[in-house]
Amino acid sequence: MKEKTPLLQRDGTRSVLASLISILIGLAAGAVVVFLVGLFNKSMSVKSAWEGIRLIFLGLFSTGRSASGSLSFGFNPVTFGNMLFRATPLILTGLSVAVAYKTGLFNIGAPGQYLAGTAATLFIALEIPSSVVPAWLIWILAFLGGMAAGALWGAIPGMLKAFLNINEVLACIMTNWISANLVTWMFDVSNLKNTVENTKTAYIYKTSFNGVQTPKMLLDKIFPGSQVNGGIIIAILLAILMYIVFTKTTFGYELKACGANRHAAKYAGIKDRRSIVLSMAIAGAMAGAGASLYWLAGNTEFYWSTYQSLPATGFNGIPVALLAVCNPIAVIFTGMFMSMLDIAGQQLTALTAYNEYITDVIISVIVYLSAFSLVIKLWLGGKAKKKAGSGPDANAEDPAPAVKTAANGKEAGE
Repeated sequence: MKEKTPLLQRDGTRSVLASLISILIGLAAGAVVVFLVGLFNKSMSVKSAWEGIRLIFLGLFSTGRSASGSLSFGFNPVTFGNMLFRATPLILTGLSVAVAYKTGLFNIGAPGQYLAGTAATLFIALEIPSSVVPAWLIWILAFLGGMAAGALWGAIPGMLKAFLNINEVLACIMTNWISANLVTWMFDVSNLKNTVENTKTAYIYKTSFNGVQTPKMLLDKIFPGSQVNGGIIIAILLAILMYIVFTKTTFGYELKACGANRHAAKYAGIKDRRSIVLSMAIAGAMAGAGASLYWLAGNTEFYWSTYQSLPATGFNGIPVALLAVCNPIAVIFTGMFMSMLDIAGQQLTALTAYNEYITDVIISVIVYLSAFSLVIKLWLGGKAKKKAGSGPDANAEDPAPAVKTAANGKEAGE
C-alpha cells in the first residue's frame, strides 16, 4: 500500500502556507509602520497608532465611529459591496498573469491589454445608440468587444515570442506604452468627452449616459448603498472556466506542456507557436474583460490622458497571481484580499490622521515576499522533513540486522 504523504510535505499545502506567511508578514510590516508613525508624530498618540493598526487588520468591518468617538466594527454592507466591486478587475488581471504564467510566459502587458479593452468597451457602449439597439445587447457587444481587443493586444507579444523569439516581457512593455498613447489619441479625437459637467476635463461619459450598465443581479439588496454589481459573479465564473480549461481539457494540457518545455512539446506533436500565441491571447482577453466589467458598471468615468501613467489595476494583477500561486480559483480570494487592503486604506484616511498609502507598504512587502515564495516553500519542506526525521522511531535501530545475526548463529550452531 502506498504511504500517504504528510500534509506539510504536500506541494499544495506549502504553497498556501507560503502565501499566508507573505500576507501575515506584510500586515505586520504595515502595523509596525503605523505604530512608528504614531509614536514619533507629535500630533498623534499611542491611541491613534492602535486605531490605525486595528483598521489595517479590520478595515473591511469598520462601521465608523460611535457616539463616544471610538471605532466601531461590524458588518458594513457598503464596504463589503465596494470591496467586491473593486475586486472584479483585480481578479481578472490576476487571471491574465496566472494564465500566461501557467504556460511559461510572464505577462507584464496586462495594463496595455486592460487599456485596449477599455477603449473597445467604451466606444461600443457609447457609440451605438440605445434608442435603436436594446441596451442589454449593447452591453453584451461591449463586453465581448473589450475581451476581443484585450486578446488581440495580448496576441501581439505572443506572436513576437512565437515567431521571432523576442522576450515577451520586453514586447509587453513596448505594447503597454503603445496602447497608452494610442488610447489617449483615440479618445482625444472622439466625441465621447464629458461636456455635460462643466467642471470635468478629459473625462469620458459613463456608460449609463447611454443606458448601458451591468445588472445588479440582486447584489444591491445584499449590499445596499455600494457599487457592487453582477460583474463579480462573471469574474468568478471566468476564473472557474480557466481552472477547468487548464486542469480538465487536452487544450489546457497542451498549453502547459508547451510552457514546461517548448521543444519537447513540439517533438510530441504540439503546435508550440500556436500555443504561445493562444495563451497570450487568452491572458489578454482576461485583462480586457476586467476593464469591460469595471467601466460597464455605469458609475465609473474614464480619464483618458493615460499616457501619463499606466493603469495600476493591470500591474496589481501580478501580486494577485503570485499570491495565488497562479491557481485560477485561488486568484478569486487573493483579488478580494488586495481589494480589502484598498478599502482599509480608505478607512485609514477617513477615520484617522494616517494616509491611505500606508497600505502600499503592505502590498509592497507582500509582493516582495511572494516573489520569494519558492524559498519559503523550500524552508517549510525542510522543516517538515526535519520533523518527520525526529519522530519517536527515528533513532530506533533496524531489527533486521539483529534477526539476521541470530539466524546465522543458529545455523552455525547446527
